[in-house]
Amino acid sequence: MKLCTSILCACFGLCAAQAESPNVVFILSDDQGWGDYGFMGNEVVRTPHLDALAAESRLYKKGYVVSPLCRPSLASMVTGLHPHQHGVVGNDVSPAKKAAREAEDRTVRDAFHKHSSLVRFLVDRGYLAFQSGKWWEGSAVEGGFTHGMTHGDAARGGRHGDIGLKIGREGLGPIETFLDHAESEKMPFFLWYAPFLPHTPHHPPQEILAHYEDKGLTEGTAKYYAMCEWFDQTCGTLINSIEDRGLREKTLFVYLCDNGWLAADDSKIPLPDDWWPDYAPRSKGSPYETGIRTPIFFSWTGEIEPELVQGLASSLDLFPTIVSLCGFEAPADLPGINLMESSRETAEGAAYSIHNMNPGKPFETLQYSWMREGKWKFLRRHDGLDSTKYLTVHDWDRVPVQLFDLNSDPDETTNVASQYPDLVSRFQRQLNELFPQP
Repeated sequence: MKLCTSILCACFGLCAAQAESPNVVFILSDDQGWGDYGFMGNEVVRTPHLDALAAESRLYKKGYVVSPLCRPSLASMVTGLHPHQHGVVGNDVSPAKKAAREAEDRTVRDAFHKHSSLVRFLVDRGYLAFQSGKWWEGSAVEGGFTHGMTHGDAARGGRHGDIGLKIGREGLGPIETFLDHAESEKMPFFLWYAPFLPHTPHHPPQEILAHYEDKGLTEGTAKYYAMCEWFDQTCGTLINSIEDRGLREKTLFVYLCDNGWLAADDSKIPLPDDWWPDYAPRSKGSPYETGIRTPIFFSWTGEIEPELVQGLASSLDLFPTIVSLCGFEAPADLPGINLMESSRETAEGAAYSIHNMNPGKPFETLQYSWMREGKWKFLRRHDGLDSTKYLTVHDWDRVPVQLFDLNSDPDETTNVASQYPDLVSRFQRQLNELFPQP
């Protein structure tokens, strides 16, 4: 049997894990629309390396993150918990005085680190772990990584990755060094690759951008697609580094995106005068499909049979699925499921204000809760405090409840809530149980 069992681990300690558990390469893109890949049907953007990896994977095209914003989204991937459970519901705390802000953020991070962590779980079982790219919760070491790039020091500009954000945009040198070290130590590794790509600023290499400049695209989308291709190229470099070391059959690749994106100049609704200049309404930061949907896939040559799964998947499922594939029993209190055994019937999540988290009071800034079940998508509007006017002042954002039939209305344009009152009532009850506000 290739994977070690919990009994073996108990009897032989870390050596069993080191000898038999797979390496884990966790690839996380930053601000990418769910359909903006070749393997998701986009015929313009070029993502050949991710396309090839997806073809060798157990692929969920209907995957969801539980938050449409990077910090709470990443925090939920690491803990396997909803934002209101781990306390990181937005990107920042009070935008008031700097000193007060740093103290409150420290309170949020301290509470976050008391929860179970995918990183610490694997490190405690004999893994080396390397952090690169986006990381909000202090330093890499504070996050449980044995190695990493982010220092997390606010006095030196530490906020959401600092030095780690150079990865990908400036090559993969630190990762190559770590891989050499893991090989020399003969230890399994967990690699967190979360580059600041295709995130703004959209400054792609000109040789990539040139391909998109004659496709009839808006300027914003042309640059964004070029950034998606640049990200894909870095993924190819990373995959080749694993293959060149003869580790492909010993490595589990996991992929998803932190939240969605649509360029502002391709917005499907009119842009308000006070809107963000880069991305469209109902994309990043919103509970609509363009904000929360993402492909999720798992690839392990010789161990995971390639398959397109029709069911749903959630970012909450990453923790239990990964540790199970590594041969360990997941913590019993995680709400996610092992996607190697089943897929979801429902997926749920919430959207909060971006910039005014209040430590210990997660629901104070709740803006939306949502649920996907079969063809149905249900949204419920909340009245949480919001320091970011962009999310709350427009007519299309004031509707108390919305219900969409995604089979016939994938762009969520026709609210049919009034036609299905019983279904709306049931979704309301289910969300009340999941998000028990005081």
